[in-house]
Amino acid sequence: MTTMRDVAAAAGVSPMTVSNVLAGRSNVSEETRRRVLEVVERTGYRVNTAAQSLRRGRTSIVGLAVPEVHSHYFGLLASRLIKRLAPEGLRVVVEQTGASREGELAAIAASRVNAYDGLVLSAVGLDPDDVLAIAGDLPVVVLGERQDVRRFDHVEMANTEGAAAATRLLLERGCRRLVALGMPDLESLDPLDDDEPRPHGPGHLGDAFRLRALGVRDAVAAVPDARAVAVQGGASTLATGAALAREALAREPHLDALVCATDTLALGALRALADAGRRVPDEVLVTGFDDVADAAYTVPSLTSVSPGHDVMVEQTARLLLRRIADPGAAPERFVSPFTVVERESTRR
Repeated sequence: MTTMRDVAAAAGVSPMTVSNVLAGRSNVSEETRRRVLEVVERTGYRVNTAAQSLRRGRTSIVGLAVPEVHSHYFGLLASRLIKRLAPEGLRVVVEQTGASREGELAAIAASRVNAYDGLVLSAVGLDPDDVLAIAGDLPVVVLGERQDVRRFDHVEMANTEGAAAATRLLLERGCRRLVALGMPDLESLDPLDDDEPRPHGPGHLGDAFRLRALGVRDAVAAVPDARAVAVQGGASTLATGAALAREALAREPHLDALVCATDTLALGALRALADAGRRVPDEVLVTGFDDVADAAYTVPSLTSVSPGHDVMVEQTARLLLRRIADPGAAPERFVSPFTVVERESTRR
């Protein structure tokens, strides 16, 4: 059987260099990487992961559990986290939870059964007690807007502040009849209570959308002649965005702005507005939230709240690595800084 030493000898490098190449670390030249991989392919060398894990006490694998892998935002997050953790010698296994309690429980259980080194969890359906009971000593970093998970390392967006800033931009552009697309009813909002029960279920991103709705409501309340209503329902998909925009036009024929809970909803809304003959930005201004890559390439391009993707991924990686190295460390909460990236959809 070919060993790592055999590969190193054939490639003219050290076994450590072979290990670095196979782990995807960046401290190897492209020429050396190519030479090692050619020898690996020619000899059919395979890493004995079971023996390697036994020696290290680690599998060098972490889980990423998200509600849906086809989402613009979660696809972007997965790609960036995979790239960030590769130089640390960590590979990422992505689990789709369906935003359900059962899916999230399964992702945590799989991470423990497969002895993953840690788990990054976008918690939507689970209570914190569920996570504690199932995860045990598994290092966990929680992503998202759940305000009741502060017993864990937690990375979240500036949802209220970001949505308020996007709304103020619309108001500054002269908009006075706004629709909060995909957000809960603005009249019945209260600040989130950490002890408040959370609704669960597929498509539910309740805390995030509720926090963004608070930002819209507060910004509109500061302008006496402005008003906003919410049109909500369904998951964050392109089809939902188009359907909600059509409903908004039926309810508010003279609307002059859509402040959308996500970019995905906003992209669907742009299609519906075009179908209805409502020109963006001449007649209706539109903003999104997440600043996904597609936002820059639509016609018109989409103004969006950027939640600081690079910073969020860096902090997620930092907290995960810290938790793996020191399981007893005190939990940290990080709120990522945001910017409003203005594009054509809000420029008259």
